[in-house]
Amino acid sequence: MDKQLSQKSMRIWSPSGEKTELRPLTNEVPVVLEYNCVTFAVMMASPTNLVDFSYGFSLTEGIINNENDVIYAQIKDAPKGKVAAIEINAHAFHNLEKYKRTLIGRTGCGLCGVDKLEQAIKPLEKVVSDLKITADHIHTAMGKVKDHQHLNQETGALHAAAFINATGEIIATREDVGRHNALDKLIGHMMREGIDPSMGCALITSRCSFEMVQKCAIAGIPVIAAVSATTGLAIDLAEEAGITVTAFARKGGMNIVIDPENRII
Repeated sequence: MDKQLSQKSMRIWSPSGEKTELRPLTNEVPVVLEYNCVTFAVMMASPTNLVDFSYGFSLTEGIINNENDVIYAQIKDAPKGKVAAIEINAHAFHNLEKYKRTLIGRTGCGLCGVDKLEQAIKPLEKVVSDLKITADHIHTAMGKVKDHQHLNQETGALHAAAFINATGEIIATREDVGRHNALDKLIGHMMREGIDPSMGCALITSRCSFEMVQKCAIAGIPVIAAVSATTGLAIDLAEEAGITVTAFARKGGMNIVIDPENRII
């Protein structure tokens, strides 16, 4: 099993005094993504659910179109990290020629190594979905995500991405030090398990930047609810893809920023 957490003795200060305690720390490791033995990128990530990450990253980067393009994905130990050895079919491998990844991706970085503008902001197709969901279901589910963040409960250092169905039930949750990685892990898990992305909502414990909208659009998720703010570019892309975006989904309520297909009822 991957070492998810480590521990360190540290001084804990408060106005009432100081003490020394052993506290857990989240681990992050470099993950080399290799396609057919060719290195594509090195991303910093939490060492959990890396097969899911391999599938989700491959889809949202435009390398594969679906799970059938992956022949296998295997996680191997390396001296200072992990190697995701991904075997893909010839059609998918041809897609790698569109990219020139040369940089190491920092934690959750979505753009490191991209050297063309069109790779950064991809044209998006409309997300096709008949989903209707109440604002109350989204808001209530967001309040429950923390109960599914088992590693974050230990360290307070991980983002989460969760998927809920139309009744607000949390179907799956993935955690990572990087918000992009958490969403990629969730998307990869859903793809591998055959969970229909069009019939639910992604909940993210971060801001909703344009990369998060792109990932959901490519995966076919019609609604994103973020605990923090969104950006203008994210909203422009959401409108293009017909994606609903809510922001500041917290105890007091949430902002329904854009709902072009009237999915929130």
